Amino acid sequence: MIGLILAAGAGRRLRPYTDTLPKALVPVVTPDGGDPKTVLDLTLANFAEVGLTEAAVVVGYRKEAVYERKDALERRYGVRLTLVENDKAEEWNNAYSLWCARDVLAEGVILANGDTVHPVSVEKTLLAARGNGQRIVLALDAVKRLADEEMKVVADPEKGVQRITKLMDPAEASGEYIGVTLIEAEAAGELADALRVTFERDPQLYYEDGYQELVDRGFRVDTAPIGDVSWVEIDNHEDLARGREIACRY
Repeated sequence: MIGLILAAGAGRRLRPYTDTLPKALVPVVTPDGGDPKTVLDLTLANFAEVGLTEAAVVVGYRKEAVYERKDALERRYGVRLTLVENDKAEEWNNAYSLWCARDVLAEGVILANGDTVHPVSVEKTLLAARGNGQRIVLALDAVKRLADEEMKVVADPEKGVQRITKLMDPAEASGEYIGVTLIEAEAAGELADALRVTFERDPQLYYEDGYQELVDRGFRVDTAPIGDVSWVEIDNHEDLARGREIACRY
C-alpha cells in the first residue's frame, strides 16, 4: 500500500499564495528558523509515520512548484514520490484528477486530498479498519455539526454508504467525509471505471460522485469514524488560519 495525494487544484480563494503555488503548497506551519510546512508536507509526514515508503502526487496547476520540491520532500520524509500529471486541472474537477491516478490505485492506497489538514490518527484509524473484506473505507467525522458545504455521508451499519453528496439536508447525514480514504488494490478497476463514467457525464463532478456511482452499482463502500479529531479542509483564508491553529498541535 502506498500514499496518494491530490494536489492539482488551483485554490483561487487562497490568492495571492496560489498565484504562484498549488493549494497543497500554501504554507501552513512556519517553525522558528525552519522551512515552512504545507499540507503536502503534513500529509507525507503522516504517511511516513504509518510506515508508507512510497507516495504518488497528482499535480496540475503550478505543477513546476511540486517538481522543484520533490527531491527535498523525499529526503525530509523518507517517502519516494511519483508525480502524476493531470492535464485538465484548471478545467475539470477532481473526479478526473483521481482517474488520472488509476494505475496507482492498483497498488492499494491511502488517498488524501491536498487541502486537508489532519492528524496521523486518521490514517491509523483507516489502517486499523482493514481485514474484514472492506475494499474502500472513508474517514468519517461523525461528531462535527454539519452545514450546507460539507461532503455529507449517509451510512448504514449493515450496508455501508448509501449516499455521499454536498446536496443533502445536514440532518439526514451520518457525518462528513473528511477527504481521506483507504482504497484496497482489488477495488481499483471498478473505481476507475466509476470515475470515468462520472467525469464523462459531467467534468465538474467530484470523485465522491464516483463513490456514489459505485454505491449505485451495488459496490459496498464503508466508513471509519475518526472520533473527536481537529481537522480542516482549506478552501479560503479563514480555513487557512484554522489549519495553522490545528497543525501547531501535531
